[in-house]
Amino acid sequence: MRDYRDAKAMAKTLREELATRDLSITHSEALELVARQFGLANWNILSARIEPQTGDGSIVFERTMPIVRIFDVAKAHEFYLGFLGFSVDWEHRYGDNFPLYTQVSRGGLQLHLSEHAGDATPGGTTVVYMKGARAFQKELIEKKYRYMKPGLEEVDGRLEVTVIDPFNNHIRFMEIVA
Repeated sequence: MRDYRDAKAMAKTLREELATRDLSITHSEALELVARQFGLANWNILSARIEPQTGDGSIVFERTMPIVRIFDVAKAHEFYLGFLGFSVDWEHRYGDNFPLYTQVSRGGLQLHLSEHAGDATPGGTTVVYMKGARAFQKELIEKKYRYMKPGLEEVDGRLEVTVIDPFNNHIRFMEIVA
């Protein structure tokens, strides 16, 4: 019988079963549904409970969560949701007229966007390894985003698509091809 440690496999099975019924959900949506089935508010809470299965007490790094500094929610949404195709997973503010802290995701990629001054420095670079860089670059060009027309570069055995958000944060999407 499966338990919470099988959450990703459960999400995959859920997506596949729904697809046989002509229902489509993203992987992120499936993970959120699985988390709710375990009585938890969201995937982040469930994933924090999934313990590494090393058994030998060794050090295990589970994942990285880049925090990207933003200054304007509307511009961030236009770029990350509209242009890059992310979805909002959750948003948090300490109260009215407080800075936003939010998670956005697309496929297996999650980013935290923050208006909080101490969370990150604008102008940083995040590297994202991926598959399908050519299709991704084509998708971005077809959106006709007025502020950016990213190119596709082949550099030392990899394809790169680099985007720069409205706050001068760089995201370099890279696919190893050699």
